[in-house]
Amino acid sequence: MTDATNRSRDRRIIALAIPALGALAAEPTYLLVDTAIVGHLGTTQLAALALAATFLSSAFWLFNFLAYGTTAQVSRLYGTGDREATGAVAAQAMWLALAIGLALVAAGEVLAPQIVALLQGEGAVAEKAETYMRISFLGAPFVMVVLAGEGYLRGVQRMVTPLKILVVSNLANVALELWFVYGLDMDIAGSAWGTVIAQAGAAAAFTVVLLRSSAGRFAPVWARMRSLVAIGGDLVVRTGALLVVFNVTVALLAAQGPVPLAAHQVLLQLFILLALALDALAIAAQTLVGSRLGAGDAAEARALARRVALISLMTGIAAAVVLLAGRSVIPDAFTDDLAVVAEIGDAWLLFVLMLPFNALVFAWDGVLVGAGDTRFMMLAMIAAAATCLPVAAFTIGAGWGVVGAWTGIAALIGVRFVTNLVRVEGGRWAVTGEQTAKFST
Repeated sequence: MTDATNRSRDRRIIALAIPALGALAAEPTYLLVDTAIVGHLGTTQLAALALAATFLSSAFWLFNFLAYGTTAQVSRLYGTGDREATGAVAAQAMWLALAIGLALVAAGEVLAPQIVALLQGEGAVAEKAETYMRISFLGAPFVMVVLAGEGYLRGVQRMVTPLKILVVSNLANVALELWFVYGLDMDIAGSAWGTVIAQAGAAAAFTVVLLRSSAGRFAPVWARMRSLVAIGGDLVVRTGALLVVFNVTVALLAAQGPVPLAAHQVLLQLFILLALALDALAIAAQTLVGSRLGAGDAAEARALARRVALISLMTGIAAAVVLLAGRSVIPDAFTDDLAVVAEIGDAWLLFVLMLPFNALVFAWDGVLVGAGDTRFMMLAMIAAAATCLPVAAFTIGAGWGVVGAWTGIAALIGVRFVTNLVRVEGGRWAVTGEQTAKFST
């Protein structure tokens, strides 16, 4: 019976994770399309895109809590069977998304020149980066609504709907950009406008879903919105700490020259690629754990947490085996520079050995988000960042190059692994009831 039950749990996890993976993979495609189309306009345009898009991606990533925080609340309410309350969260997430999006528009339009200057943009590159950034910031409300809509649909276990919306949006983005950039000769501005319009279409589709789900209770209610803001504050600080780690690491490597920086970029992209698969499993954990806690079934929530961790660990081990087997060929697919390939090889074993541990960290993150244990997650990430940065600074400064960078990141993952392990195994997150719980350390 236990084996059959575990197989049933595994099927539920995979059934949610696969479409979630598709939706996650669709999101970065906007920037990939921008890069491919703008890259053929010239080096100046591509450099401008690199400046503007890097900042925009980081700025929008900070507000991922609209997805994760909404999922945490909705999944728990979904588990209680209270569809009216579930719809009310959908409405408040929408209002919060619009408020944040409009604030970003105002800040972006005013501060675009200063942001470009801070990123060391000059001359024609700065001018085009500012153009791209000003237009792209107009899409901020649409991006925020999409995040809120995704969070709601994940919470009610409708993973296929966001996948369909995002695939259509990406196809529209390709068509619009080709028309604007090459057909209408709008240069980099055409790329930005194409993306904004595609984002607007996706936001409209998610708005229809949220309106239908709100059951007519669409007025803003601060009391209901406040819990989303509280969860959001924790997750913004947590994400901000992680962004600081990656950006400081890049800055430290940049001072060592282009070779270690290029090697780090290759490893980072492989890391991010695997993170997509792991995040899909974490999303499955969020919605399943949250719904079981909402239904008052803490034992099943713990059982699902164990199964997600096992599947995620197997994914991490499989990735590690593949990367170990491909050590002599995979780096060559990214660069022809033998010095960069050699630098990647120096850090390869360290990078690969981290993957199973990181897989468990992702799974446990999903469990804790589903339980609403975001205050602990914030504090744990701050502790991990505070450990990582001195290690990275010392090892990179000692001339370890990319090995030093990934030694620092290994320290980050190590702290997160230990803190998440203790927290999840301790079981304090498995609090049942309608409200997501926030715990102290």
